[in-house]
Amino acid sequence: VQLQASGGGLVQAGGSLRLSCAASGSTSSTYIMSWFRQAPGKEREFVAGVARSGGAIALGDSVKGRFTISIDNAKNTMYLQMNSLKPEDTAVYYCAASAKFRVEMTPRGYEYWGPGTLVTVSS
Repeated sequence: VQLQASGGGLVQAGGSLRLSCAASGSTSSTYIMSWFRQAPGKEREFVAGVARSGGAIALGDSVKGRFTISIDNAKNTMYLQMNSLKPEDTAVYYCAASAKFRVEMTPRGYEYWGPGTLVTVSS
């Protein structure tokens, strides 16, 4: 499974961005797709996860009410709509996929990772 994230960039605080993660390869073997982020000097943090069936969704506490995750299985693409962005949202955002049947909130729960996309929120 190959994952490619896109959509990062520079935005002012209070603005919005939408990240995309395109999956290719043996995508039928993955049931969960998630977003993580990593700021300089910090550990990789769970942001949001979704079941490919669309049934289960989880959001990290720091993004609840501001970020929305969705998936378009016809396009094999996952999205992260980020609204009301804050400077503390600045990080490299990674998409990940797992063959497990539930959303895992730790990086070790994922077998597949894509290269990250940088999101910078200016104050």
